[in-house]
Amino acid sequence: MDSRSELDFIKHLRAHEQRRETLAADLVRSIGDDAAVVRQLAGRDTVVTTDLLVEDVDFHRDSIPPAMLGHKALAVSLSDIAAMGARARWALLSIGVPRDIWDSGFVDQLYEGFFALADRYDVRLVGGDLSRTPEKIVIDSIVLGECAHERAVLRSGARSGDQLFVTGSLGGSAAGLRLIERGARVESEDAADPDSPAVQQLVLRHLRPEPRVGWGMVLGGERLATAMIDISDGLSSDVNHLCEESKVGALIDASLIPIDPLVVNICGRRALDPLVLALHGGEDFELLFTVSPQDVARLPKKVDGVAITRVGEIKEASQSVRIAEGARVWELEPGGWDHFGKG
Repeated sequence: MDSRSELDFIKHLRAHEQRRETLAADLVRSIGDDAAVVRQLAGRDTVVTTDLLVEDVDFHRDSIPPAMLGHKALAVSLSDIAAMGARARWALLSIGVPRDIWDSGFVDQLYEGFFALADRYDVRLVGGDLSRTPEKIVIDSIVLGECAHERAVLRSGARSGDQLFVTGSLGGSAAGLRLIERGARVESEDAADPDSPAVQQLVLRHLRPEPRVGWGMVLGGERLATAMIDISDGLSSDVNHLCEESKVGALIDASLIPIDPLVVNICGRRALDPLVLALHGGEDFELLFTVSPQDVARLPKKVDGVAITRVGEIKEASQSVRIAEGARVWELEPGGWDHFGKG
């Protein structure tokens, strides 16, 4: 395709937003100026998150279609907003790409995936930046949300006796990543492999995660969650993050962990341990949250078709973070993703 200028592309993005409904009352100015202008509403708090995706660290260009990369760039930030019990409203997306990528259709497809997810949750793109990089793609996603004043759900609100829940299922994204590393690709089903449909679903679980936006708004809006975090680094790491901030311990029952059924079904034949993937795999983008005993009965069974599972209980800090498997109980050390960890 013919090369185009950065200004032309910004005009293209602006035209996309203008094709949507007219500016909301709280959005004074969107794309086109040096900064977006948002009118603050009385009694509301703004929640802001940012996520960085770096090629060959957070994704590999040859294994993720550009539209799915755009989806994922927004999804990881929507998950953060959901974990605060807030509603996502506005987004900024900054990208740095090599010249050959800029001159291809990659960037347009990336934004198509971004906009498709943004439209589902009525999130407006209000700005961002473009730059050229020497070799690798870099994506910075910023999302702003809002909640009622002082109603954001923090990691620090858990108390001894609170019940510990997770949304959805765990281990699917990690299994998908392992399969990608072994050569699996999206939309490349092998008719001779009876596991191929399951492999495709797990690959998609990693490449195209679904943030639990509805659960986040319900848990925050109804004041059900006392503390919450999204499972991006892995259950073992994120429960430790939550307990550290709340200055509490926890006991998780391994038998209650909702391991993705697809993981259980195919991992044994591929020398993968389902429990290890569920505990340490990461990027499931489910919500891990605590609920006081008196509010457990108020929890919905499902939100947007997604169920929740009680996996344990918050304990005093002196009891640390532990996991029980039958009669065996051991310390649950953080074993999830760490950008600068060893190994």
